[in-house]
Amino acid sequence: MSKFEYKENNLLNEKLDQQIKEKPLKGSPDTHPLDISEESSDEEDKVSDELPEFVPTNRGRRTSISAESIEPSLFTKIKIPKSDVQCQRIRMALADNFLFCRLDEEQVNDVVNAMAVKSIKASSEVIKQGDPGDYFYVVESGELDCSIDHQKVTVLKPKDSFGELALMYNAPRAATIVANEDCVLYALDRITFRSILMDNTSQKRIMYERFLSEVPIFKSLEAYERHKISDALESVVFEDKDVIIREGDVGEDFYLIESGEAIFYKTLEDGTRKQVMIGKKGDYFGELALINDEPRAVSVISNGRLKCATLRKNAFTRLLGPVMDILKRNSENYHAVLQQSLQ
Repeated sequence: MSKFEYKENNLLNEKLDQQIKEKPLKGSPDTHPLDISEESSDEEDKVSDELPEFVPTNRGRRTSISAESIEPSLFTKIKIPKSDVQCQRIRMALADNFLFCRLDEEQVNDVVNAMAVKSIKASSEVIKQGDPGDYFYVVESGELDCSIDHQKVTVLKPKDSFGELALMYNAPRAATIVANEDCVLYALDRITFRSILMDNTSQKRIMYERFLSEVPIFKSLEAYERHKISDALESVVFEDKDVIIREGDVGEDFYLIESGEAIFYKTLEDGTRKQVMIGKKGDYFGELALINDEPRAVSVISNGRLKCATLRKNAFTRLLGPVMDILKRNSENYHAVLQQSLQ
């Protein structure tokens, strides 16, 4: 979250409370992956004693957005030419913005592609308090003064962003932004902004409901139960050889593999590690530590690029009640299957 966003939100709470009422964003026996028995080659059995460095994932809170809806027919993806350096600067700014940091890669690409380069002369007014909002901005170069009720509250510098509040809530501009020198900005239009941000949740819900309907343990659920789980799932991407969970660690998340492969390793008595299985699309892991409140039983490492849907521990307990018996039943077979794979 940018420094401007902190200051602006604090100053605007009263005004927004008057204008806005936020709504939350919408959006036969089964087998555990380890029940699949496959013979591994000698090469697969031998793995390095050292696991790759753990790469933590950044999880932020969900945001709430309300107001107008944008008809899908009004949104057409566009790509405005920019250099690789410019695209990277935009990405860095979006990563620090509370609205954009939760978008998946494709959505971030849509935002970056749609941003137009705007040159602003010194003393030019970029947005005016009280006016309708048409664009979201990222600062590429130069500095701009931000004022509320004619009082300067902060200075915006390169990589800062502004203008999202009026677009989020369909409210008038809450501040005036004036360039105090020649500046270069990246601008995202209102329709693209709201289409990507507002459709993010509904698109994810549809995708996850379809995905869950294909996962054996969730097939028996009612549609509304899958709907609840879909809303709670978060997408996370791992690069090759990222450690997703480490044997012995405390469990905090449940994982469903959306695409890619994950390799499961178990530490042997002599301290070496052995591959026990490969997880693929539709497989799940991480539930054993959550069900039994025990440390992670295996380490799981991405084999190439891996995309997972994750469910936090509290949501796992609250939402997976209908399939908990199946999960527990599968977990009872876990140790026997694991021992068999280690022989």
